[in-house]
Amino acid sequence: MKGNVTKQKPCVLIVEDDKENQKYLGLILKKNYDVEFCDSSTSFFDLLAQKQYSAIIMDITLKGEKNGLELTRELKNSKVYKNIPVVALSAHVFSQDRTKALDAGVKVYLTKPVDNKTLINTLHNLVKPGVIKK
Repeated sequence: MKGNVTKQKPCVLIVEDDKENQKYLGLILKKNYDVEFCDSSTSFFDLLAQKQYSAIIMDITLKGEKNGLELTRELKNSKVYKNIPVVALSAHVFSQDRTKALDAGVKVYLTKPVDNKTLINTLHNLVKPGVIKK
């Protein structure tokens, strides 16, 4: 007997300390992704340990001791989490900011305000929906 096959939405962790930006990103992405939020560098790795994320959207400037680039470097140096793609979302628009982010391990660097379609297409190219057999 064949089991039911259901599609599971990929889970995206949005690391953003601004509540309005969290709401905005959540509205854009909730149709295609399960979205969770982290609002400081302090709770980042605790949240990672609780769930398997398909991608991370990382703000560069965060509350806490570390910024988004430092968190990305630590993530990419971790055996457990290094394969999770990171999309940087930042108000920093200079080419050296992009270079620093890519050097830290960011897969894609987007600037705020981000175009909805650009963000959705970027995530779609990085993350494929999972299939779970029941």
